[in-house]
Amino acid sequence: MSLVDLIAQADERALAASGLACLDRCVPLLGGDDDILRPLWASLVEGHEWEERLAKVRAELGAEARADGDAEGAAEAEAAGLARRMLEAVPADRSTDALRQWADACSVAALQIHRLLDSADDDGATSVAGRREGCTDGMSPLVAAELRRQVTVLELVTGHGAVGLRQARDVSTEGRRVLQAVVSRRARGRV
Repeated sequence: MSLVDLIAQADERALAASGLACLDRCVPLLGGDDDILRPLWASLVEGHEWEERLAKVRAELGAEARADGDAEGAAEAEAAGLARRMLEAVPADRSTDALRQWADACSVAALQIHRLLDSADDDGATSVAGRREGCTDGMSPLVAAELRRQVTVLELVTGHGAVGLRQARDVSTEGRRVLQAVVSRRARGRV
């Protein structure tokens, strides 16, 4: 089943986890630490306080972005902009329709971020939308890994509910560390 199909069939919790996992993997671009989204993950398990926790996370990441003034390359700046839009678009109400739109947009943005930052050659012939629909020929390693993580998160939460959230968070943590390493390596290359 393609990623597009998984998102179309996902329930509210899986959609929230999918979007949150994409954002979580891209937190290094926003200057956030590893635990900054933990309150939102906890909210998915507990089922309450999403809106309050979201406001706090936005405020913290907004302050960190203002404090983080290091020079970025064009790809890094574009990637950070995409990550910032993911954060700004998090729906406060957690309705299924709003979450589906957000999860879908986060999926596209996260794949685009990985495509921008991947030093390996992506064939460029297939769009991010095509990747999400299952066309994986010529895909670069970083983009392929992000696509696998997105599918895995949806399958874990869809198949295991609240129990799958911890595993989904672990998958996201692994992806965040990979992206952090990519960002660090690119920054060293600019020096």
